[in-house]
Amino acid sequence: MNLRHSYTHSHLPVRISVLQRADRWIGIPLCAVLTFLKLILEPRIRAFPQQVQRILFIKFAEQGSTVLAYPAIQRAIKMVGRDNVYFVVFEENQFVLDMMEILPEENIIKVATSSLPTLCISILRAIIRWRAIGIDAVIDLEFFTRFSAIFAFLSGAKSRVGFHTFFGEGPYRGNLMTHRLLYNPHLHTSQMFHAMVDALTRDPSTLPTLDFTPPATQIFAKFSPRSAETADVIKLLKRENTRFDSAPLVLLNPNASDLLPLRRWPPTRYVELARRLLASYPQLYIGFTGGPNEAATVNRLAQDVVSDRVIPLAGKTTLRQLLVLCSKSEILVTNDSGPAHFASMTRCHVITLFGPETPALFSTKAPNATVLWAGIACSPCVNAYNSRQSRCRNNLCMQAITVDRVFNEVSRVLNSRLRTTANRPEQSISYRADKYSLVRVPPVREGQQVAC
Repeated sequence: MNLRHSYTHSHLPVRISVLQRADRWIGIPLCAVLTFLKLILEPRIRAFPQQVQRILFIKFAEQGSTVLAYPAIQRAIKMVGRDNVYFVVFEENQFVLDMMEILPEENIIKVATSSLPTLCISILRAIIRWRAIGIDAVIDLEFFTRFSAIFAFLSGAKSRVGFHTFFGEGPYRGNLMTHRLLYNPHLHTSQMFHAMVDALTRDPSTLPTLDFTPPATQIFAKFSPRSAETADVIKLLKRENTRFDSAPLVLLNPNASDLLPLRRWPPTRYVELARRLLASYPQLYIGFTGGPNEAATVNRLAQDVVSDRVIPLAGKTTLRQLLVLCSKSEILVTNDSGPAHFASMTRCHVITLFGPETPALFSTKAPNATVLWAGIACSPCVNAYNSRQSRCRNNLCMQAITVDRVFNEVSRVLNSRLRTTANRPEQSISYRADKYSLVRVPPVREGQQVAC
């Protein structure tokens, strides 16, 4: 399978804005009509418990959230077995499930998005397949989108778990779920998804009260590259920069998805960060990553650093190669986007810059991760309740994260990792940390004014 897909939403052929308008103007009346049909066609009281045999997850977009669904999928597998768990996703995002290697490939139902008619036909085919399989439980992992609720209803499943608007806490999406849950904005997304699966074991009449305490620690997917894949990535690095020779590598991912451009840290700050890191670590190399549609912009940033220790990689890797690349790298610095979650499946330490969304809900849960967030008064400004829309046109929350602050954090992690490598020569890493400079960086004090 060709994995050269974007790892941001900007590659979705049907524009996000078109999907959002359709979800509002078409989705609302459809939800209302189907809710009326539900009152007529479905009995109000169902016998409980119902035996669940086949579970379908719906999560069309949001690649990072798909990674966070790993514990929920594991819970479903324990309930009905791996061969009886299915997942529907936009075909551009199938690679996320492929990388996690948690479900059989034939159980991943893809929805094509090359055009609006193709999207509609693909969804119709998916619904027909769901009914043929005999799906009896659907878990809608989308927060408050109408179309996912509509598809859950049309699946024919007797049990449907999803978020419901009880007293105006979120956009209207009808009353199409049998297991109606409150969206809890104080639970991490991975824990909320886990709770949704557990809701299948509860009497629907008792919900949304759910006597379930999500586990504080969860197990997430781990990615282990094959030796041949590692060799191919090393060849790629040497091809793009002939001077590279098994030196420590830090990756910078400057762009976030078109779904939420407010998540972008100013691109020129990535250039400044790269220059400062290269000046402080004489043997360090910097790789700039990004999807194919970002290649021109990102690789231009790489050129602006003006260093022979920079490797422009945007648009030159498959998704799997990106994960292999992260496995060979010390640190990834990225905006809040899919690569933060992908890289968390590797040995790479992930430093994610948050602004319009809160890391309390959407950050990676891996131990090898750090979050930088300014926490200004208007942040976070997007959430599930406002359909992740914002009136903001000037992302001061991202601009408030200074280069000094990011440089300090990268230096702290890099120094620690290089020291660890030096003290553990048995590790299969082809360079020695004592060859490289370690820098002492004073912390940025709260409220301190620093230059960008």
